[in-house]
Amino acid sequence: MAATAPPRTSAPSAVGDGAGPSRQPRPSGTAWASKTVVNTLLAIVAVYMLMPLSWLLVNATKNNGDLFASPGFEPAEFNLLTNLTGLFTYQDGVFGRWLANSLLYSVVGALASTFISLLAGYAFHTYDWWGKEKLYGLVLLGILVPHTVISLPMYLMASEVGLVNSYWSVLIPGLVNPFGVYLARVFAESYVPGETLEAARIDGASELRAFRSVALPMLSPAFVTVFLFSFTGSWNNFFLPLVMLNDSTLYPVGLGLFNWNATLPQEPQLYSFVITGSLVSVVPLAIAFVALQRYWRSGLTAGAVK
Repeated sequence: MAATAPPRTSAPSAVGDGAGPSRQPRPSGTAWASKTVVNTLLAIVAVYMLMPLSWLLVNATKNNGDLFASPGFEPAEFNLLTNLTGLFTYQDGVFGRWLANSLLYSVVGALASTFISLLAGYAFHTYDWWGKEKLYGLVLLGILVPHTVISLPMYLMASEVGLVNSYWSVLIPGLVNPFGVYLARVFAESYVPGETLEAARIDGASELRAFRSVALPMLSPAFVTVFLFSFTGSWNNFFLPLVMLNDSTLYPVGLGLFNWNATLPQEPQLYSFVITGSLVSVVPLAIAFVALQRYWRSGLTAGAVK
């Protein structure tokens, strides 16, 4: 009797046909919904951030009558050029003096503060001495101290040496920037290899020459990043000039606009000047960030990769 062959079974299909579990593709609607939520949140944040600037742009074009007769975001008769002319001619052009003072405090002070921070950060990275890390920790503690807390002690020290009510009373305290020292050391660790400095020393370069000719060009993104932080902090500095300065011709633009704003009940014609001046005071910051954003963005991400 012939043996019967077992029935032939077919191999399971690669695509699920009910015989086994199959991998279901991820629905495209989930990814679309995630993108929609993220984009919506970003749009809300952008509107929130740009709303004050938009209000300034609209209301800087209005005269005093339109400021109170029309809603804040509703355009009216264009009077921006008239407001600018009145702003820079009021009280013999004191606003232009305030703007020049702010540029002096911010540009000169930020350049000096940035250079000092780079020197300190480079020294912390390059050299070894007893107590270096303890001193660096003390510098980091300075980041935690608000500037308003030390403004009164600095005023007392400035009064002892006769620097109150002068440009130096605002410039000198701004030279010390603990956060700038921290950033400079992080950048130095990422950008300045010890082998390069050792090669420069072997070639006969002094320590100052090695820093100036080798390390400083490598730290150019760090210079721009620290400068922008220092420039923004100096430009927005308010409490220290308020404590140190009595002469209105030495005021920075923020303190000058604050004094004008305080006299609005007695001088309501200053409303348009305060709003237009606030818009003008934002322009230097915007120019600095737009002009240096390429170096700033690359500098912020430099410490992320070794």
